[in-house]
Amino acid sequence: MQRKSFDTMPCPIARSLERVGEWWSILILRDAFRGATRFDQFEKSLGIAPNMLTRRLNALVEAGLMQRHRYSDHPPRDEYLLTERGRDFRPVLWALLAFGNRHFAPEGPSVVIVDGETGELAEPILVDRRTLRPLTEPPFRTVHGAAAAEAAARAQAASASTAAPSASPSSAPSAAGPASPVPAATDLSTASSAGDAHV
Repeated sequence: MQRKSFDTMPCPIARSLERVGEWWSILILRDAFRGATRFDQFEKSLGIAPNMLTRRLNALVEAGLMQRHRYSDHPPRDEYLLTERGRDFRPVLWALLAFGNRHFAPEGPSVVIVDGETGELAEPILVDRRTLRPLTEPPFRTVHGAAAAEAAARAQAASASTAAPSASPSSAPSAAGPASPVPAATDLSTASSAGDAHV
């Protein structure tokens, strides 16, 4: 059965999962941050079948998270290097590491993050770049962005144009008075799927 694609969903989390949601992909990126670049290094570290590793590496290259670099012509051999987009995934991996250590390591953490200069343990948190405040609820929440508002407005306009009744010469005004106009604005909290972008 063909897997559902998240690529057309307006949610940025769904679109990210389309590229890295398969668990082998995340583990390949993990090993790439540890210094692995070659096919046999990934294969040995992960214990993954070669055909599956080939598909996952190809998908990461296609998604722009890794790039191929030919390091041998005879025989032809490529290595896989993180791109800028791939390097932007590091905070996600560190957040997963902290989450796993907190909730799924009853025996204690097997991997930790340390300060490279002092050797002291580091605890990753997500903060606002502008204020440096931790991104915790309730002060911070997700709302619709500009793209979602524009999509909702387009959907509203399209719905209004198709729902408007055609004028008829024989039609008489209703005794109840003129029909209510189509609302000019859309409440984004109840927008149609074309405007939803919940994260």
